[in-house]
Amino acid sequence: MGHHQLDQLDKKILRLISEDARIPFLEVARECKVSGAAIHQRIQKLNNLGVLKGSQFNIDPEKIGYETCAYIGLYLKDPETFDEVVEKLRNIPEVVECHYTTGGFDMFIKVYALNNHHLLNIIHDKLQPLGLSRSETIVSFNAIINRQLPIVDVPDELFDE
Repeated sequence: MGHHQLDQLDKKILRLISEDARIPFLEVARECKVSGAAIHQRIQKLNNLGVLKGSQFNIDPEKIGYETCAYIGLYLKDPETFDEVVEKLRNIPEVVECHYTTGGFDMFIKVYALNNHHLLNIIHDKLQPLGLSRSETIVSFNAIINRQLPIVDVPDELFDE
């Protein structure tokens, strides 16, 4: 996991576009007091470095009928099947995140379901056949904080080895 040195212009650009991904580049250029071409070059550089991971519209799952959000810790019968299970999870559209974690779980996933009955079907019909020994489900009632990581100045000494 590489750490990239960002200068003040990069940070200002990131602040502006993280607040509004639809902000025109010319407006970003005016705010940053540089040319539009400079903004295009910086955005391209940030994309190439992997700092920016594309742009997308965020859909509110609840507004399209997905009323249940759950986090599920998965325990595999055979941890050697991890990569195979991850590939199968990619094919379950309701699974929106999958994490390698510390602790007892082999993996930790985030799932959206239409309702609790749909969630039960996902667990029983789609997850259990993957070779789980068991799972632990936590249903989220509401996301109290849901935001992008802010762009802040971090002292360089935190990265010194």
